[in-house]
Amino acid sequence: MGFTQTNAIEVKQIKGKGRGVCARRLIRSGEVIERVPVLVLPAGEIIKGDVPLRLTGYCFEWGRGTVAVALGYGSLYNHSFQPNARYDDERGQTKVFTAIQDIAPGEEITVNYNGEPENGSPVGFKVMTSEEPQQEP
Repeated sequence: MGFTQTNAIEVKQIKGKGRGVCARRLIRSGEVIERVPVLVLPAGEIIKGDVPLRLTGYCFEWGRGTVAVALGYGSLYNHSFQPNARYDDERGQTKVFTAIQDIAPGEEITVNYNGEPENGSPVGFKVMTSEEPQQEP
């Protein structure tokens, strides 16, 4: 079962990845997909001792000693080193997700968790392909 909040995107199960955000209609390059508020938390609230809590898998680094949970579908976009979208931080604790190429209906929308679409630096976890099983964070 998918979740829908706009005519542009929905959350669906992605083989080998768990949940992800997919296009419901053609999304053109440069189109804003979603603008979402974020909840900013002290980084210590997502770690118990040395053990990251489940929420860690849905957080973005936000600033010195803080993380952000993006509302809307913002924390459900999956990572790719060849993304079709990007995210940018705006004033007022907001993230904006924008298409960087045309995205076809039914296609998964991905972002590079490093922030810049072309940044190939390690992201701190094994990057899964759709053929490899992965449990949701």
